[in-house]
Amino acid sequence: MNTATETAEQLYAALAKVDIEGLKTLLTDDFVGEISAGMPHGVAGLHHGPDDMVHRMWDVLGKVCDIHVDPTEYLSVAPDRVVVLGRYWGPARNGDTEVDAPFAHVITTRGDQISRLAQITDTARWGFTPAPC
Repeated sequence: MNTATETAEQLYAALAKVDIEGLKTLLTDDFVGEISAGMPHGVAGLHHGPDDMVHRMWDVLGKVCDIHVDPTEYLSVAPDRVVVLGRYWGPARNGDTEVDAPFAHVITTRGDQISRLAQITDTARWGFTPAPC
């Protein structure tokens, strides 16, 4: 069985490859994603289940931004929980703005899957006036 850190590393590898099926496989059926208030394009709030997180959060942002999720530090806080610090960066696909924002993800695992991800980010640094990205 993977550690919480190893499972989190798989998440970022799947995001980097835009591996939709890999992402869905990593998330439990009862997965909950909590996305920071103020995020653009209606992605803020709770997302329930793999399909909701993949299609109504990651896919929505991926269509308007060439976003990179760059984890820089993994802090194991419990056997089933890791806090990941990092940075979102990349241009809007329309070329008008770009994202450069720090993040913290609190990831809870169950077995080799992720059951919860809470995102904390500086939404003001997503470069939206108006929100193209």
